[in-house]
Amino acid sequence: MSTVTIYRMNHLRTTVALALGRTARILSRRFHLGGGTSLPGQIARSIEPAILTTICTALPDGVILIAGTNGKTTTSRMLAAILEHTGEPLLHNRAGANLLPGLTTVAITDTDWRGRPHARRALFETDEAALPQAIAETRPRLVVLLNLFRDQLDRYGEIDTIAGNWRRALQTLPETSTVVFNADDPAIAGLTEHLPARVIGFGLNDTRHAVAAATHIADSQFCQTCGHRYHYRHIFYAHIGHYTCPHCGRHRPDPQIALTTLEPRGLDGSELQIRHPGGQLQIHLPLPGLYNAQNALAATAAALALGIAPATIGVALTTFQAAFGRIERITAGPNGPPMLIALIKNPVGASETVRMLTATTTRPLHLLIAINDRFADGTDVSWLWDADFEPLAGRIARVTVSGTRAADMALRLDYAGVDGAAITVIDDLPTALDTALATLPVGETLAVLPTYTAMLDLRAEIARRGWAKPFWET
Repeated sequence: MSTVTIYRMNHLRTTVALALGRTARILSRRFHLGGGTSLPGQIARSIEPAILTTICTALPDGVILIAGTNGKTTTSRMLAAILEHTGEPLLHNRAGANLLPGLTTVAITDTDWRGRPHARRALFETDEAALPQAIAETRPRLVVLLNLFRDQLDRYGEIDTIAGNWRRALQTLPETSTVVFNADDPAIAGLTEHLPARVIGFGLNDTRHAVAAATHIADSQFCQTCGHRYHYRHIFYAHIGHYTCPHCGRHRPDPQIALTTLEPRGLDGSELQIRHPGGQLQIHLPLPGLYNAQNALAATAAALALGIAPATIGVALTTFQAAFGRIERITAGPNGPPMLIALIKNPVGASETVRMLTATTTRPLHLLIAINDRFADGTDVSWLWDADFEPLAGRIARVTVSGTRAADMALRLDYAGVDGAAITVIDDLPTALDTALATLPVGETLAVLPTYTAMLDLRAEIARRGWAKPFWET
């Protein structure tokens, strides 16, 4: 078979894959079969397995991948906002479909009929398990590594498995690539040693926000070199902090980009001061919580690595709007009460959300917690017992519990010391939402804490009621 014939066959497969993938996306949305965020890419990949590589290699400014157990959607949205402030057109999986079919869907929807992208750069948040294959297929110029925690053990196993896969993939990056990493996570920092690629660390230096002692949900407690337990001078949450191995001396690397000051402003966000090689950057971040400040720090480090001016970064983050379900504010109808929606999906994320809620107000809390155990949530909900719900004891006015594992969540709250009289169990989510809103006093906010598929169910319901757009339009 001649070279010309092979080229024509490959070109034909690409054209057919693009056409059928785009058609699937249109039909999915027209007939309300979902957002069309993954199926189109799955179809395209079945016809032309190399289609993602073909499109990504045609991007003049290459690909950015963002990976981590927690924070990748918010961090990628923050970095996208910064890039958009430069006027740069961008391929971005904004809807959060972060497996290879989701990345491919985004790629095929913004190209011409030959597969040539209209944008100059792609930004993909990437599932932990998909990162090695994403690196192989997209050949990224920038990889951002946020954290590694236990998440959906029935799907992925312990973090050592993921870390080993990441290490092998990162070793394939060339010297022209850059890895931006969380220096406060020993599971992440250890992966960046001896890489061919350039590495840039970011970290938290405002130790006023450290906790008094190690938490029971610290996953990476032992040195990757000698196996001895790390000693922590400061712990911010889980195993995130300033660590040293007393046996071999491995320690937290000094971050080039550091959050030196964090001043909380309640639910209105935080005032941040970030030190970077060119000076200091002041930011008002309109999202509360230490973990959102860390997301902003990661986005800042990535943007600086791309050569973006600090002033542009500051403006973009100051005007940033939350991604759907990530400390997202929604009004329940034209004259309805406010809701604050915060995804919980693993022990660390749930614990930090509880920490944020209890730290930002002294008023009694009104909650709706929706726990599902579908595949995308993880069918093993034993993580509820590792999450720190104990700070809610004595702080809840009323909590409505819903979802396929509502009874498990109600039991967990009972063991956490929450007054049983304040707990209402309603399996059906729309009914639970109505009940929680009906019992909400005037002037209060309903905080909604759903797992992933419960968040999608909730989003579909509030979109049906006209309170917000479908998730793929946010």
